[in-house]
Amino acid sequence: MKIAVGSDHAGFEEPKPFYKPALVAHVASLGHEVIDCGTDGPASIDYPDIAASVAQKVQDGEADRGVLLCGTGIGVGIMANRYKGVRAATCATAEMARLARDHNDANVLCIGRRVLSLDECLRLIDVFLTTPFSNGERHQRRVAKMG
Repeated sequence: MKIAVGSDHAGFEEPKPFYKPALVAHVASLGHEVIDCGTDGPASIDYPDIAASVAQKVQDGEADRGVLLCGTGIGVGIMANRYKGVRAATCATAEMARLARDHNDANVLCIGRRVLSLDECLRLIDVFLTTPFSNGERHQRRVAKMG
């Protein structure tokens, strides 16, 4: 799959390891093609810009899924969900990530540097990228209502 990955400056906050490069390396190590949507360092950047970049790639079909990181995952999720066809889910547990895919066919995972460890983030990515949409009738109907 092609996975668009983006982070604001929270992905480069101390203490090391920096989350953003680790997320990109992890997604690539799983055999996916990574589309890096920035940022590339600790300079302050507006999270809506990064979220828009990832969401646009998913909306346009350039990426199959997206992963967004900010301080909490909330801001990037709000912005990404403004794009038609994007179903961004802010997740803090593996069960949330699994259900976001299984029930909601979420296509963008939003996670938070300031609320999750790096290992937790990587686990959520693993679950998000390996869980299929259930295609259950009730779930299809509900996803269709979201547009």
